[in-house]
Formats: sequence, C-alpha cells, structure tokens
Amino acid sequence: MLRFAVDENGDATREISLAGAYLIGSDGVPLRAEIEYKDSVLTCQKRAEGPAGLAILWPVPGCGNLMLETSRLVERERTYNLPLELVRGRLMRMSQKREDWGLFDFDGFQPVAAEIDKARDLFVEAVKMEDFSEQFRTAEKALQLAIIAGEKLSQFHADIFLTRRKQNHAFSRRTIGCTLDPRNTSEVYRQLLKDGFDYAHLPISWRLLEPKQQEYNWRLFDTWIEWLTRNRIPIHAGPLVNFQESQLPDWLAMYETDFETVRNLIFDHVRRVVERYGNYVFHWDVISGVHSDNTFNFTFEQLMEITRVSTAMVKQLAPRAHAVINITAPWGEYYARNQRTIPPMLYADMVVQSGVSFDGLGAQILFGAAADGMYVRDMFQVSEKLDRLGNFGKPVHLTAVQVPSSSPTDRPISSIGGSWRKPWDESVQAHWIKEFTSIALSKPFVESVTWSELVDQPENSLIPSGGLLYPDLTPKLGYKTLAAIRTQLHAATRRPPATR
Repeated sequence: MLRFAVDENGDATREISLAGAYLIGSDGVPLRAEIEYKDSVLTCQKRAEGPAGLAILWPVPGCGNLMLETSRLVERERTYNLPLELVRGRLMRMSQKREDWGLFDFDGFQPVAAEIDKARDLFVEAVKMEDFSEQFRTAEKALQLAIIAGEKLSQFHADIFLTRRKQNHAFSRRTIGCTLDPRNTSEVYRQLLKDGFDYAHLPISWRLLEPKQQEYNWRLFDTWIEWLTRNRIPIHAGPLVNFQESQLPDWLAMYETDFETVRNLIFDHVRRVVERYGNYVFHWDVISGVHSDNTFNFTFEQLMEITRVSTAMVKQLAPRAHAVINITAPWGEYYARNQRTIPPMLYADMVVQSGVSFDGLGAQILFGAAADGMYVRDMFQVSEKLDRLGNFGKPVHLTAVQVPSSSPTDRPISSIGGSWRKPWDESVQAHWIKEFTSIALSKPFVESVTWSELVDQPENSLIPSGGLLYPDLTPKLGYKTLAAIRTQLHAATRRPPATR
C-alpha cells in the first residue's frame, strides 16, 4: 500500500480530483489499484507486486492543473509527501531527457540549466527538513520551479531542431491540416478550411455510412470528396476501423459475440470504402484506438489479426496512399481500469515487430476533458511521449490535436480535465498551439499535425470549445496562430534556386 499526504496541515482542506488518478508500474504501464482520499491522506492499494508511481491531477501555481507523476516508490508504513514525490519524479525525468537530448554544451542553455539546478537545490533542501508542513511548502515551490524549467528545457530543444528542419527544407506542403465536419457544407466554412490548412481530414464514420445493414449513405461523403478534389485540397480519410460506440452502427451489436462475423463485416467495410475513394485519398487512418476501445472484448490475438489484415487490404487496394495505425490515449490511463485493453506502447511495439504492413503511426493529443487520455499534461511530458513514439522507427502523424478555448466555471473540479498555466481562454489556446507545434514539428519523425475540430461543437464533443472557429464561424486567435505557423513552414519549404 502507498499512502500520500496531500495537505501541509493534515486538515483535509485541499480540494483534489481523483477522476483520472492511477498507478504506474515498470516501463510506464498503468496498474490496477483502488485509490481513496480520506482525512487528507491518499491511499493506493495496488494489485501487483513491486514499486509503483502515482499519476494525479495536481494544481501548480503559475503552471496550471496538470496530470503529474511521481517516481516509482516502494510500499511502506510511513506516509509519503505527495509534492515532494512529484518533484522527485519530474527532476529524474528531466535529467534523463537532458542526457538523451545531449543538452550540455549548447550556447544559451546556461539560464535553463540554472533554473533546473535551482529546482533541484530546493528539492534537496526540502528532503532534509524535519518539519512536515515546512517540507510540504518547500516541495511545492520546488515543483513549480521544476515544471517551469521542464517546459523551458523542452522549448530550448525544440527551437534548435525546428530551426534545423527549416534550414534543411525538411517540411512538405502537407504539414498542417484539420478535421472537417461532413454535415457542414456552408460556403464560408469551406472557404475557411481551404484558406487555413494544407489538407483536410474527412472522418468516415461507419455509423453514418451504413446506418442500416446494406443501406449506404454515400452522398454525404461523395459531396466532400468531389469538392476537395475540385479545389485540389489533399485528403486524409478514416479511421476505417474504430471501436468507439459512437462510431459503430447499432446493427453491428447483434454480432458482438461472433468474432468471425464481425471480422468479415469489418473487412467488407474497409474494402468498400477504399475501393470507392482510393483514387482520391493520399492518407488513410486505417485503424484507430482498438487497443483502448475494445468494445467487443476481443482477445489480443484477434485485435492484432484485425489490425494486420485491415492495413494489408488498404496497401493492396491503394498502394500509393499512406496507411497509418492510430494510437489514442498515448499515456494509457484506460489500462488501469480495463484489463481487456492493451497498453498503447505495447500495441505500437507489437504492430511494428509483427511485420504489419503500414507507413506510419498516428497519435492523438487531446487535452481538457475529464476522460482517460484527455487530462492536461505539460509540454515536457508531451515532448517526452513524442520521443517514445518516434523510437519505433516509423513516421508519426498527429492525427487529432485539440485543447479548449474556455473553462467552465459552474462545474466541480472532478469534471474538468485540467488547465495549462492559466484557465483556458482564447489566448491560452493560441499560446498552447504555438508551443505545441514548435515542439511537435521539431521532431524529425513528425510529418503532420491535424487539428481535431474546425468549429466549436457545444453539443457533440468532449471538448465543446475546442474548435478554431466559433459556432457563427468567426475565427479565433488559435485559427490565426495556426495559419501564421503554416505560412512560416511554407516559406521554409521553398529551396533557393540552384546556382551554376
């Protein structure tokens, strides 16, 4: 059992959220556990042997309300000081990344190094303290310094390698895109999509396409394919296989216990869509999130079979298109609640090692909702996770990126997925976009970034204010920020004329 003190005075006055809390074992794999908060003490009863860390949404002044992780700790009777262990975990990871990135001899790094050293010194000072309340307050100050220093460390690294990618003209003209709403066909909407992005992602929902078995609604998608092709806008499409209940037709439920029938229906669906649109789409999101949304309770082997055959079919029918396998909830919190799922990095490793024929890994970075995979992380954690994805040796496409532009004020803390630096508003969203794209596109393996929703979806989205346009189609500051970034990338793709 792990026990953490979460209040400096032990009077349980601090309001905390356990909605997204979970334990972490070796290699970052979430563990099943019962987590309880009572009398200012957080108790974690885990179901596995060995050391474990805690991930919890924790408020850090000036940094936001962030999902942070302790280092892995051994069980003991004495209570751990939560802020002290959070800063210990952060400093350890920063030291590892600083070594991975080789950031020791770069000019201009000294101020960042000084901030890291200051956070470390304050942490050491806190460890030596005997008075718990004083130790708690000092640890919280050290955590604030460590979070700020970690983001500066990530940004310093990003600035170096983004500059190099631009100097080497490493970007294509298909880097920044957006997912469209197939049901929105207004001319203003289409024009803003055309003006602001390099490509469009057309989501093809099986539920919308085949609401009744053998009855197809092609017109909704044909209209968009025709318009995008006529306007010479490159097309991403998919996912073709997605086990979210909101994406599956209701009639499929009658076969849920029959794997062979469901598998064959999935393959027929994939073949049907790719045969119809294969000549127009250059990038297919073939399969998305089956590791986390295992609606049918398929076994590991069955999920791998669906992954392998679906991607092989797309490569056969559309050999010149990119076939991408999509990783959702890349931190894997869902695995701590449902053991019928697969940890995201294990799934990615298996599809790479088992010889599945595909061209890239997709990843979703969606923050701001109180749901697994969507609790806010800081930029250091984002950069760290992207590096982990890049280690698989495949190009990475960020197929869904989104944060909100407003914060609800009338909801309890447990229903809010955190914040970044300040409560979410239009300017914070734009600032996040600028820093995120800088870090993401500095990675040599990241090839594209797709914003998840163009327009706010107050009724139909986990992040109701996550669009780049207001419902009346007025552009937000985030839309203008992303357009400016796109312009800079286009300038970097133009090579100087060759000289004789």
